[in-house]
Amino acid sequence: MTKGISLFRTLYENNGPSMVRPQSEIIKPLMELPFLASLESLLNSWPQIIQAHLPDVRDEANSIDTRAQDALKLFNNGMGLLFNEAHTISSLLNEWLEELRKDLGLSAMTIGRCLIYATPDGKGTAPHFDQNINFVLQVHGTKTWKMAPNHDVVNPLTRHTMGLEPDPEMMSYLEGPLPSKMPEDAHEFVLTPGSVLFVPRGYWHSTEASGDALALNFTFTPPTWIDLFTAAMRSRLALIPEWRETADGVSDEERRAQAQQKFDFLLATLAQELPHWRASDVLEATDPII
Repeated sequence: MTKGISLFRTLYENNGPSMVRPQSEIIKPLMELPFLASLESLLNSWPQIIQAHLPDVRDEANSIDTRAQDALKLFNNGMGLLFNEAHTISSLLNEWLEELRKDLGLSAMTIGRCLIYATPDGKGTAPHFDQNINFVLQVHGTKTWKMAPNHDVVNPLTRHTMGLEPDPEMMSYLEGPLPSKMPEDAHEFVLTPGSVLFVPRGYWHSTEASGDALALNFTFTPPTWIDLFTAAMRSRLALIPEWRETADGVSDEERRAQAQQKFDFLLATLAQELPHWRASDVLEATDPII
């Protein structure tokens, strides 16, 4: 596993989309997982809900839930399938997820998942970008990825599909109007069985399969510096009884001024303490080195 983990770290440190075809022995344990032998094997092994992507948008933002006994019919009708949380049925995937997280230096607060995508011939996903980090291992078939840098959203906090309305928070930090088609500076990556692709956070990408395709994703949603700071701040403020009081009066016109006075007092005490905080204090609260 060590060589495989190092390979993923090298891709990550390139700080841009990149693809490799590693030596077969590195990824052989993953490629030979019994439930990845075929789509039928996967459906026979899958105990959970499956997402089927509806054909009008071809995206997980536009999907229905189904069971294994109905999923093959939907797939044969041109609908892509998403098998979420695949690591819950495989100890090997669980081990890879945790070792990858540690090797990449990601926080213990990171949400790591394994996803399996089954894509019918000629189908794929609509252009979108993610707030997470993705490593894609192509298991069966061929899939073409188009990827382009995102010039309008730096370090997005949420996922976004082209053509849909951005969420209100994303609207607050957009640096320009979002494109309606894949940017002209997009590059293509053609994945065949055994290829590994790194998809950085925030990059526009779309996919299309040539022949039925099956791919395994290692997906990490790490905390931002915002998340680390607010988590550590909460743990400190939770020790103070006054901060644990119910925030009442805030929506009452007659009591609003009193609520603001109370809150101003608490913020003043926080302002006195914050200058003494150091990064080591925050990281010790969220990611202590054991």
